Amino acid sequence: MSDKSEPISWQPAANMEMIQSRAALLARIRNFFAARQVIEVETPLLGSSSATDPHLESCLVSGERDRYLQTSPEFAMKRMLAADATAIYQICKAFRAGESGKRHNIEFTILEWYRPGFDLAQLMDEVEELVELCIGQGGISRVAYATAFHEKTGLNPHTAELDALLDLAEAEIGVAREVLVTATDLVTRSTCLDLIASHLVEAELSAPTFLYDYPACQCALARIVDDSQGHRVARRFELFVNSMELANGYLELVDAAELRHRFESDNRQRQLLGTRTVPVDEQLLDAMAHGLPDCAGVAVGVDRLLMVMSGSTTIQEVLAFPSERA
Repeated sequence: MSDKSEPISWQPAANMEMIQSRAALLARIRNFFAARQVIEVETPLLGSSSATDPHLESCLVSGERDRYLQTSPEFAMKRMLAADATAIYQICKAFRAGESGKRHNIEFTILEWYRPGFDLAQLMDEVEELVELCIGQGGISRVAYATAFHEKTGLNPHTAELDALLDLAEAEIGVAREVLVTATDLVTRSTCLDLIASHLVEAELSAPTFLYDYPACQCALARIVDDSQGHRVARRFELFVNSMELANGYLELVDAAELRHRFESDNRQRQLLGTRTVPVDEQLLDAMAHGLPDCAGVAVGVDRLLMVMSGSTTIQEVLAFPSERA
């Protein structure tokens, strides 16, 4: 008997109605920003460096000189902001290796924009206006991450001992401690918080909700400040609709020395975890040293936004050619 696997269909996964809905959504987004005089820009999809975040893997393109397909247009857009502090946005493809599932595709469409002079609250206002325009849902709740976490777990994510987080993950989610304990306490803590939040907090956010002020260990490229209780928090938010992350926004870090420290710390963690290190983006660091304006920025998953608009349960339903058909 033949071992031949089933042939991959040549046909698009999404039907023409969905393809037309995507075109209408993109037009609506562009009209939204045109009305606000935010300029559409383009930046390279291939770069000499990429995100160093230990939880992200870039797609490497080998050649005479290795290049990385970008996990988002963030770095190049910030270089633009340093050259001219003008509000900008971009709709483009982004790539994340190893990410596939009902809500993930290796190649996806991202909307990212930056607002010089905005604080986090103003950016949440604008995200809410866009979401209301697209899916007709406004009045989005805003809840501090610590409040939502404590309500579901009884623990304060900023002060809870690592052992308490490990115990909770094992008891409530069924993940053994030895699976979560990695090379450093910092990585283990961040992993525990991600796991607990995704299973016990985010999964309950069926109504549109902003979570804001994340634990400092999950700062990424957001600024870290003291909150009203004196806890060090990352000034960032995530928007959840139907328990699915739709947007991720930051009050952007503007300190080049601190950014270099974070890049180097990420790569040390990657070495300890046994994952590939990523070249530090020296051009971004030079741009920030020149002067990145105070700004807030956000990334929105366009495919996920279309999922919400259409009532789709998988990302494959809204893509013409998901990874398995590409």
